[in-house]
Amino acid sequence: MKRNLYLGASFLTVIVALGIGSAVLEKRAVVEAAGVQAPRFEVDPMWPKPLPNHWIMGNTIGVSVDAQDHIWIIHRAGSLEPKEVYAITNPPGSSCCLPAPPVLEFDEDGNLIGHWGGPGQGYDWPDSNHGITVDYKGNVWIGGNGRGPQPNAGRGAATAQGQPPAEGQVAAAGTFKDNEILKFTQDGKFLMQIGKPGKSQGSNDIANLKGPAKMFIDRKTDELYVADGYGNHRVIVFDAETGKYKRHWGAYGHKPDDTNLGNYNPDAPVAQQFRNPVHCAELSNDGLLYVCDRVNDRIQVFKPDGTFVKEVFIAKRTLGDGSVWDIAFSKDPQQKYIYLADGANEKVYVMLRESLEILTSFGDGGRQPGAFYAVHSITTDSKGNVFTTETYRGQRVQKFNYKGLAAVTKMDQGVVWPKK
Repeated sequence: MKRNLYLGASFLTVIVALGIGSAVLEKRAVVEAAGVQAPRFEVDPMWPKPLPNHWIMGNTIGVSVDAQDHIWIIHRAGSLEPKEVYAITNPPGSSCCLPAPPVLEFDEDGNLIGHWGGPGQGYDWPDSNHGITVDYKGNVWIGGNGRGPQPNAGRGAATAQGQPPAEGQVAAAGTFKDNEILKFTQDGKFLMQIGKPGKSQGSNDIANLKGPAKMFIDRKTDELYVADGYGNHRVIVFDAETGKYKRHWGAYGHKPDDTNLGNYNPDAPVAQQFRNPVHCAELSNDGLLYVCDRVNDRIQVFKPDGTFVKEVFIAKRTLGDGSVWDIAFSKDPQQKYIYLADGANEKVYVMLRESLEILTSFGDGGRQPGAFYAVHSITTDSKGNVFTTETYRGQRVQKFNYKGLAAVTKMDQGVVWPKK
């Protein structure tokens, strides 16, 4: 089906069907006839190189690129199943395998060149870490969404204390322990903590977070934007050097409200507040903040002061985990394109940033290179290559090599395997 959405002073036609329906076929014909071009990618099936020391990754829930084009990921060692880590028993049950340290740094060739993370003195490491951002100064920021022990909840179920039962599941009030953000050097030296575990007073508490999902640091103002997140329903801004509170807001720029909205219903009136999780907050070069309202299947765009600008719905009939997980911008100065990770429909959308129109997508469900199981986070390096991580049992990072602009011939490209 088509849905007309008001965006600024114009109307955009946005495809929200989950499958290839008549509207999608109509859109494809229009795109092909117009000769539209979009960035093209191919998966690099040999990246990264194998980890040393019999290390393996658990839920891989954050990725960032630094100024040297080093790729940083964070994963949850506690999410690994007992049979994946026999070597940690006493005595060891086998020679393989062991959880890798939570923070891993790779060079451009996929070599592991750094690793650290976990509890230490002077700070509260999250029970369930979530999101990693390397800022323009080289500092490393980490959030978390641990809730304490939870019963089995199916896909994404808790396997260790602090694990959330499912990405995007509505949380019971007051259940989030991870109410903090941590700042480190690239060597893992602790620098600053904002918030304290278990201390959140809700979405209008200016001292604590509640399940912060992802961060962005503005080099022009040195302000820290936080998608906050799994327990709260807001974007909040701090001074990135001092941690001082600056401002916060909810959907449409409203004061955030913690009323439980219940499960998302695509046929209900549009929600006037964010649902959990508020999963990303990314600032463009021209000063627009793009916020992932994941379970509401929408991107909302704001000015840095919280003024609402526009929104778009993506695959609006997506239920459960939602369709809008994370975004990254293309590396041209104008940031002409948005890459949107959709971990429910298992694809990455390529969108025009100005109009929020979907041009094409790549990916499909599966375990092989180029396919996804819960694609969670996304980023780009200086060359335009795309990196993704996968949560739940996906447990990996993938690289998609940028191959320049090409004519759009398919709305859904599927797995973008390297061409011979």
